[in-house]
Amino acid sequence: MAGIVDEIVTVNPATEAELRRYPVMTEDEVGAILDDVRRSGLGWREVPMGGRAELMHAAAGVLRRRAGELAGLVTAEMGKLTAEARAEVEKCATTCDHFADHAEEYLADQPAPSDGSSSFVAFEPLGTVLAIMPWNFPLWQVIRFAAPALMAGNTALLKHASNTTGSGLAVEAVFREAGFPESVFRALVIPGRRAGAVVEDSRVAAVTLTGSEEAGAQTAAIAGRCLKKTVLELGGSDAFVVLEDADIEAAAVTAARARFQNCGQSCIAAKRFIVVDAVAESFEEAFVAATRRLRVGDPSEAETTMGPLARDDLRDDLERQLHGSLDRGARLLTGGRRPDRRGWFYEPTILTGCMPGMPAFDEETFGPLAAVTRVSGEDEARRLANHSDFGLGGNVWTRDVERGVRFARSLETGGVFVNGMTHSDPRLPFGGVKRSGYGRELYSFGIREFVNIKTIWVG
Repeated sequence: MAGIVDEIVTVNPATEAELRRYPVMTEDEVGAILDDVRRSGLGWREVPMGGRAELMHAAAGVLRRRAGELAGLVTAEMGKLTAEARAEVEKCATTCDHFADHAEEYLADQPAPSDGSSSFVAFEPLGTVLAIMPWNFPLWQVIRFAAPALMAGNTALLKHASNTTGSGLAVEAVFREAGFPESVFRALVIPGRRAGAVVEDSRVAAVTLTGSEEAGAQTAAIAGRCLKKTVLELGGSDAFVVLEDADIEAAAVTAARARFQNCGQSCIAAKRFIVVDAVAESFEEAFVAATRRLRVGDPSEAETTMGPLARDDLRDDLERQLHGSLDRGARLLTGGRRPDRRGWFYEPTILTGCMPGMPAFDEETFGPLAAVTRVSGEDEARRLANHSDFGLGGNVWTRDVERGVRFARSLETGGVFVNGMTHSDPRLPFGGVKRSGYGRELYSFGIREFVNIKTIWVG
């Protein structure tokens, strides 16, 4: 009907109270932004690397100055603990600084000896990179793509998750305050159903997406028809393997943090805990004890150690996975209930006896649900760790570091952490295999995903 304004409404998951309404951009408004971003790209690619670096360091400074405000926005929009939100802001600032300091090194011309008098490889920007980003790390996911893409001389366009619309616009404001040219980075306020048309638009050169398998497959299909480069970081069901010679207490304490940080809403959270029989009972006891020390509550309160899920439908799906696994023979060690309070909270929950064929083992669990599986030894642990459609990250715990590295090499994932918690770091490449996606973010590999790798030969 005429006069009705299409809006995106954000809601606080801890209180279920409405936060803000954002008018959805019209097709004409999106088209104007695409034109502006393309025009900005012509000048931005000519800015010397030192000039880009100066602006990227300035963005890091803005992030740090506005850390409290930005963290508060993240907590309000998706329920992240205030301490975790502040850490996310600092990680964004660190990443801006990293690519400001290292982009020139990562993109330096590389000699390539050949039959010419000289030849080398140059790395040049592709144009506008569209990012379709999720809500679980609403600042970090954006900076993770934007810092390297902008330092490479590309322009950036963001379609953020609707429930973190404010966070997407906040990142745009950070770059603007830092002094970046107008329209080098822009955020679109549109629903997900309109993202495909932006992917298809000829003014977009490449696409990166972090999200679900379904969203990744749909986006890649559209981009493929248009012959556009894509990078996909999709789901994960990371194995956390505890061998018989592990430091059990350290492994269990880390397991609780690795599973329940950010209320378990992380692609690289540990999800399947595969433990050798000889130490399974002691690990389960320590894991349960560490989990029961968590305090579920208001994410803005300092004493809270786990907040709500970001959306109520995520809680519904988690309960489906929990009860489907219990029906197939898993046993509940702790948790498994909705607290009697307003907000989309759920108790941190641990199942044991989980095996292939159970939802908690086979599917990605995006919330505070841990699945423990007992195995006879290292060989069975390896087999079950690799028995997954996903391949994003993984962990192995053993006092024998060489054994841990050998085991890590045998896992079918994009990364493995020995005696530590899986995490992303701008100094390390990040990405997956199998249904966890393809391509890499961060480090030198990430910044080279969206460049033209050009051969120059001189006769």
